[in-house]
Amino acid sequence: MLTRKQLDLLMFINERLKETGVPPSFDEMKEALDLASKSGIHRLITALEERGFIRRLPNRARALEVIKLPEAMQPINQVRQRFSPSIVEGGLGRPAAPVAAAPQREAPEGANDDSSVPVMGKIAAGVPISAIENQTRSLVVPPDMMGKGEHYALDVEGDSMIHAGILDGDTVVIKRTDTANPGEIVVALVDDEEATLKRFRRKGASIALEAANPAYETRIFGPDRVQIQGRLIGLVRRY
Repeated sequence: MLTRKQLDLLMFINERLKETGVPPSFDEMKEALDLASKSGIHRLITALEERGFIRRLPNRARALEVIKLPEAMQPINQVRQRFSPSIVEGGLGRPAAPVAAAPQREAPEGANDDSSVPVMGKIAAGVPISAIENQTRSLVVPPDMMGKGEHYALDVEGDSMIHAGILDGDTVVIKRTDTANPGEIVVALVDDEEATLKRFRRKGASIALEAANPAYETRIFGPDRVQIQGRLIGLVRRY
């Protein structure tokens, strides 16, 4: 599965090759995807190359070849929604117990009650990738786990939050909010592109996003680069 920005970039490169026979420049790609720097383009191109969608041609400046396209493609000029989490990266931090845990139970088809939340995708722990909206299923959780407000869930894939009691294969339950207190585990959106599950800290005027595994570094950002998308309120685990 490609992220939204990976798909957008692949389509932009493919359309430019079809129109002119020449791949777009990094500046053109950065402008088309509305990214702040070329480093984001480098990361997206590397991801597309690793997944076998494009190939960099040797000994030729900015030469790219599209090898394959996904079965379902979206137009590059689609209206982008503000982040609804799908795939997010994990982070570092101090050990802590999970907020809550319960046996995992899938919502029956057609279920629509207060204890059913949408599962928006996976947490690819420790791997920075773009956030996309991709509801995979619904999940029934204990009603007393959730208070008022809107909630969603994310599947955990990786080890970056293990010392917070969040294991590979768990499903975290998130309450949508745009604020957080220091020490809380949050879903944060960095540079309008990268979604991450981290412990929220403040370092002076900056924001620190910590993981719960010493193998991962704490990351520091200016406050204008980070948007809180939700706060961890519990998890469910399948045995």
